[in-house]
Amino acid sequence: MYQILVENLTKTYRVSERAPGWRGAMRGLVSRKTRVISALRGVSFRIGQGDLVGYIGPNGAGKSTTVKALSGILVPDSGRCLIDGRVPWEDRIAHVARIGVVFGQRTQLWWDLPVVESFDLLRDMYRVPGRDYRSRRDELVQRLGLEGFLYQPVRQLSLGQRMRSDLAAALLHRPGVLFLDEPTIGLDAVSKLAVRECIRDLHQRDGVTIILTTHDLDEIEALCQRVMVIGDGRILSDGTVRDLRRQVRDERLLTIDLCNPEATIDIPSTRIARREGGRVVLRFDPEEIPAAELIRRITAQHEIEDLFLESTPIEEIVANLYAKHTAEGVLL
Repeated sequence: MYQILVENLTKTYRVSERAPGWRGAMRGLVSRKTRVISALRGVSFRIGQGDLVGYIGPNGAGKSTTVKALSGILVPDSGRCLIDGRVPWEDRIAHVARIGVVFGQRTQLWWDLPVVESFDLLRDMYRVPGRDYRSRRDELVQRLGLEGFLYQPVRQLSLGQRMRSDLAAALLHRPGVLFLDEPTIGLDAVSKLAVRECIRDLHQRDGVTIILTTHDLDEIEALCQRVMVIGDGRILSDGTVRDLRRQVRDERLLTIDLCNPEATIDIPSTRIARREGGRVVLRFDPEEIPAAELIRRITAQHEIEDLFLESTPIEEIVANLYAKHTAEGVLL
C-alpha cells in the first residue's frame, strides 16, 4: 500500500519578458511577450509508508514545484496525486494537519517573536493537546539543540539556528509525512549534522515518511534508501544510489602517494585524473581491471606511502546522467 501516489503531474508557468531600458518598459505596457515554462512534464512515482526518499536535480528541474504540489500549495495543470487517500489541493485543511513542510529559503516562524512563542502559536493552529505539546516541544528542543536561543526573536537567529527551529516547528504536531526542501542550504557543519541526525532519527524511530530535496549529495548517500533524479520536469532515474551509479559508467578512483614524486605510472585500462607532485589519482573501470589487480601492479612497480580507493563522487554520476539524457534528446 502506497502512502504517496503521483501520476502524470504536469505544471506550466507563463513568464513575462520585456526588452531592457525605458523603451523596453514602454513597449511592454502596450505589447508584452510571454514565455511558457514547463516545470513538470508527466512526473509519476509511488512512495510507501515510512520511506525516506531523496529527490535531486539542478536548479529549475522541478523539485520545489513537486513539493509544493504535494503539500497542496500549488494546483497542477493535470495529473493525479493522493497522499493518505487525499488530494492535497482539494482537501487542504485535513491534508496539512498530517504533513510537515520545511522550505530552506522560507520560514514558518514569526519574525519578531521568540522561537518558543512561535511554537505556542503553531500548537494552537494544529490544536495539539497541552501535555502532548510540551512533551514534544521539549523532545525537539533537546534533539536539535535549541536551548540556547529558545527565547530569542527569530530575526536575531543565525541561519543554522533558524533552520533547526523551522524543522522543530514542522514536527510539533507529529506529522506522518515530512517534505524537506533544501533544509540544510547554507548551514555550517554543526547545524547540518544536527539536522541530518534528526532526519535519520525521525525515519528510524518514528517511521515518518520523508521526501528530501537537496544539493548536498553526501546527505543523500548518508540518509536515503532510494533516490529519484529529476531533470527538466521529468524523472530520469528512480532507485537506490547503487542503481544510479550503474546507469552510467561506474568508474572508480585510486589515489596513490608515491615515495618518488618523479615516478611515472602507465598501466593499461587506467588514466590519470589529476596529479600533484607525488600524489596521483587514477581513474579506472573495475570491469576492465579489478581494483586488487591494479593495486598489485602499482605496488610491484613503485614504492607507495599510502593509497585510497573510492567510488566516483555521486555529483559526477548525476552530471554524467544529465549529459547522457541530453545526448539522447530527453532533456531537449
